[in-house]
Amino acid sequence: MEPYRTEPYSDFSDPAAKAAYELAVAGVSAQLGSDAPAVVHGELIATEDRNVSIDPAAPGTAVAVAASATPQLAGRALESAWDAFAAWSRRPASERAEIVYRIGDLMAERKYELSAWMSYEAGKNWLEAEADTAEAIDFCRYYAHQALAHSEPVPTHDHPGESNDSFLVPMGAGVAIPPWNFPLAILVGMTVGPVAAGNSVVLKPASATPMIGSKFMEIVAEAGLPDGVVNFVPGPGAVIGDTLVDDPRTRFINFTGSKEVGLRIAERAAKVQPGQRWLKRAYMEMGGKDAILVDETADLEAATDGVVRSAYGFQGQKCSACSRLIAVDAVHDELVERVVAAAAALGLGPGTENHAMGPVITAAQHRSILEEIDRGRSEAKLVLGGSAVDRDGGYYLEPTVFVDVTPDARLAQHEIFGPVLSVIRVADFEEGLAVANGTEYGLTGGLYSRDEARIERARAEFHVGNLYINRKITGALVGIQPFGGFDMSGSNAKAGGPDYLRLFMEMKTVARRL
Repeated sequence: MEPYRTEPYSDFSDPAAKAAYELAVAGVSAQLGSDAPAVVHGELIATEDRNVSIDPAAPGTAVAVAASATPQLAGRALESAWDAFAAWSRRPASERAEIVYRIGDLMAERKYELSAWMSYEAGKNWLEAEADTAEAIDFCRYYAHQALAHSEPVPTHDHPGESNDSFLVPMGAGVAIPPWNFPLAILVGMTVGPVAAGNSVVLKPASATPMIGSKFMEIVAEAGLPDGVVNFVPGPGAVIGDTLVDDPRTRFINFTGSKEVGLRIAERAAKVQPGQRWLKRAYMEMGGKDAILVDETADLEAATDGVVRSAYGFQGQKCSACSRLIAVDAVHDELVERVVAAAAALGLGPGTENHAMGPVITAAQHRSILEEIDRGRSEAKLVLGGSAVDRDGGYYLEPTVFVDVTPDARLAQHEIFGPVLSVIRVADFEEGLAVANGTEYGLTGGLYSRDEARIERARAEFHVGNLYINRKITGALVGIQPFGGFDMSGSNAKAGGPDYLRLFMEMKTVARRL
């Protein structure tokens, strides 16, 4: 394995890169409507019930016809994972690491193809889709190196007359339940992390984006991962997710998604089922109501760029997205004017055509965001957007900005998960910091300031898992900015960090009298 470094991004102003992505889009277009089967112990299974994922830019276009697993099939998948665990957990860490690293290399060879699938299935533009794929590659390579690090003995002190050794061992078969908004990156990271540590996994992809998970399974097989180490069971979360979470054989649950679903899973996972031999480990990475605070010393041009990119990248459908702009009174009006002008200039259209903003993921999400905007009209002043955009039946929304939002308003507290920015005016930095911390979430946050004392205060007092100074608040890099939040944002599992694999391992100590 080569030393770890992040996968580089393409420059799509380069005609060669542009042509390569367009070629990938054409190739995927010819495969739309393909099957996405379940995979249990290497067997591809087409179920009687099917789930069709669609292109949110053209809802009449099927992207995939996916299997829809039954509880019985989910149980088989868990049994398969335990069968595979026995041999996989005993493989030397170096062999496990090589296979996981190879998964990343194979994804790199198919980077534009995988990204093009996300442009269709998730509505991501080229930059967002490629960043998703690059992050998935990074997870494989980084966790491969971490598997080697975690195979080393744990340092302990000597004791006269004894040999004492402590070391980490994998836990068993667990469940990964990733979200639709990063349908490759988070799916891959949540799966290959436990696998690199020596565990086996049942992977239940998001119902809106099963095809990209299916493509990952093709690569897993090509990389030589033994059958059963990763099993793939698409299906409705309320049925398959509950089945896997409740099963007494499930050793751990790795979840990323909404607060509501995460709390439900955490509660179910805490209940000890008949025949269960352990306390399940459950990691819930949930939402955010993330804020960027801009003071009177800030570079307003840089702040405008960071706010707009953070608020409207992938249509605001990121748990790390900026949904609150907190501006001190001295710069509020000018900053709002700049942000509104920049947001209004964003182009709108299909991700496959590389517009700045694409559709939101589903009709239900589209309706939900519009409902929140309508509620917001009674709380604050709408100064930009607020409406659906009619284009080929796609789920498009205008970039939206509310001003005169109060800190306790629903617009300032509820995660909308769409292209909606709420602007809150504050008197000064002190009040702004208090407002920034005034939600139940604590995922990401940002500060634009040239005042070193304020920057140091934000480092100490801005209560988020990932704080960004004078830059956008999205786009954490694997191995560079370990990602995970506080409070109702989740378990602070710190994906892409040096202790992530440790979450899926147990320490064993062996003492021997000499």
